Amino acid sequence: MNKKLKPIPKFKNEDEERDFWASADTTEYFDISKPVQLDLSELKPSTESISLRLPSYLLARIKELANANDVPYQSLMKIFLAEKVKEALLKR
Repeated sequence: MNKKLKPIPKFKNEDEERDFWASADTTEYFDISKPVQLDLSELKPSTESISLRLPSYLLARIKELANANDVPYQSLMKIFLAEKVKEALLKR
């Protein structure tokens, strides 16, 4: 089937694009007989900055541990938090 595909319009913003695709027939814009391979293995999860107040002694100890393990202290804190959250969720 060699159907002429419609060109995808230019959108002013994400809301306009979302509204368009909510009602558009995607088969008029994409050749569904030729799927695209999508590799998200390199995609990093979104992060959000927070402000966290810690006692000075605790931050110093975290930095000591991070230095001993040759990792940035913020990365070590994320590892610790992820482990504790996983542990807490498993206990539910």
